[in-house]
Amino acid sequence: MQICEATRIRIFQLCKEKRLSIYALIYLSGMPSSTVKSILHGKSQNPGIVNIKRIAEGLGMTIREFYDDDIFDELDAED
Repeated sequence: MQICEATRIRIFQLCKEKRLSIYALIYLSGMPSSTVKSILHGKSQNPGIVNIKRIAEGLGMTIREFYDDDIFDELDAED
């Protein structure tokens, strides 16, 4: 699995845990809906650390907490 896919899965996982809709996440992160949706639907292959930081903050966590998950332990090498 590549990091962009793992990131998408992690966002969906956290939204489910926190009982947040995607629209609530968009509002809480203060990001354009098109940006968040492109990350979540795999159109953005490199979402950027600033965008992930905003999403993490919208989820009420630090970026360190966001990436502290087993899903990121065994990622494929990026091309």
